Amino acid sequence: MTPEKVFYATGRRKTSSARIFLKVGTGKMIINGESPDKILKRRQSKMVIQQPFETADQVNKFDCDITVLGGGESGQTGAIRLGIARALTAFDPNLRPGLKKAGYLTRDPREVERKKYGKHGARRSCQFSKR
Repeated sequence: MTPEKVFYATGRRKTSSARIFLKVGTGKMIINGESPDKILKRRQSKMVIQQPFETADQVNKFDCDITVLGGGESGQTGAIRLGIARALTAFDPNLRPGLKKAGYLTRDPREVERKKYGKHGARRSCQFSKR
C-alpha cells in the first residue's frame, strides 16, 4: 500500500500564520482540530477560504488539515487562503497562472502601524486648543 501524498504550504496575513496540509480526498476541512463552522463565525470567512479551490476547479477534491495561530478572524482567513493557494500550486504547477491572476498567491504586506509617543494612537494627535 502506498502512502498518501501530502502537500504542505504556509500562509501569513497580519499577525496570523497558517500551516496547510492538503491531500487528495473528498473536501473535508479541519481547522485546529475543529470544523470550520466552530472556528470561523462569519459566512464571508468560509467563502474566502474556498476561493482558491473554486478558481482552480478543485472543489471537494482535497482534504485539508489546517493549523492557524495568532490574529483575528480576518487575518486567519487571509492566511488560510494564501496557504491553500500555495499548496495547490505545489500539487499542480499548472494551476499557478489562474491563482496568480486572481491574486491568491500574493502575500498581503499590510501590518498594524505602531503607536508613537506623544500621540493617542499611531497617528492621532492630541486635541488642538487655540486658547
